[in-house]
Amino acid sequence: MTDSLAPAPAQPDRAALHALLRRMPKAELHIHIEGSLEPELIFRLAARNGVALAYPSVAALRAAYAFTDLQSFLDIYYAGAGVLLKEADFFDMAHAYFERAAADHVVHAELFFDPQTHTERGVPIEAVILGLARACRRAQAEFGISARLILCFLRHLSEEAAFATLEQALPWREHFVGVGLDSSERGHPPEKFARVFARAGALGLHRVAHAGEEGPPAYIEGALDVLQVERIDHGVRCIESPALVQRLAALRMPLTVCPLSNVKLRVYDTMAGHSLPALLQAGLCATVNSDDPAYFGGYVNDNYIAAFDALPQLGRDEAYRLARNSFEASFAPAADKARWTAQLDAVFASA
Repeated sequence: MTDSLAPAPAQPDRAALHALLRRMPKAELHIHIEGSLEPELIFRLAARNGVALAYPSVAALRAAYAFTDLQSFLDIYYAGAGVLLKEADFFDMAHAYFERAAADHVVHAELFFDPQTHTERGVPIEAVILGLARACRRAQAEFGISARLILCFLRHLSEEAAFATLEQALPWREHFVGVGLDSSERGHPPEKFARVFARAGALGLHRVAHAGEEGPPAYIEGALDVLQVERIDHGVRCIESPALVQRLAALRMPLTVCPLSNVKLRVYDTMAGHSLPALLQAGLCATVNSDDPAYFGGYVNDNYIAAFDALPQLGRDEAYRLARNSFEASFAPAADKARWTAQLDAVFASA
């Protein structure tokens, strides 16, 4: 007797999918520029600025990137930022990121920066902003990348400190388009920063906030209701509240999801358990981003490939949707969004 076996289901061409993910134009909306500081550049800047490091070599520093949660990451993240002292340092850091972004076919990037990390060390805020702004101009001229800056408040510090930072930055208001909220989420709900976000809104600044990474769905609701944000950074824990998922979908509220970061910081134990397919299935405006790529194992294309390899529900249609969402969710002009979407359509038509 001959066994009759059903044919195996067709498997997607992984190489072709990888090529498409790499080649498609995309925006990156959740990148902490200090988190792009690679160990090699940390050592070069330390030597240039006479800063003593606690690690004897690049390899030793990279080996220390073993995190158990958000706070253990932040401890080493802030230590690495200690080599940034002058305007040229901030330019070099951002320019290095833009080189990597160009290779990943990023056409638009909105960079988070943390001035309090630097001003608390005596670095003038203008050195931070002007160095990053110069790198953004160079990115447009050299790589054709449109770039914006978003000033973030450190939520483990006080709202008074956030107010002071905002006021210090206002002479250079032309160089940043919005404010955000990052750092330790636990114990620091969005409501803590209600007044400073209201002030930013009155100034015409865009508002975004980290919520629903380590914090509960209620933090996402607080960011929406109290901070009046236009985007939720991370937001993956919304999946725990069906009512919140429905609300986010109805609002077409963007989520800037960071898959490798979520696994590295134990939001998910494995990439195979990530909620990205469920977010897309629910109709949410999810995007893929790198967060702190030097620390979490990869830049934006690495995040796409890691997620798509681990999650078989993600294929060509989801790739297109994620890239298109990234343009929709950006703070770029409508004409630019339309142009990038046309480029995306052309890539998919030829693939």
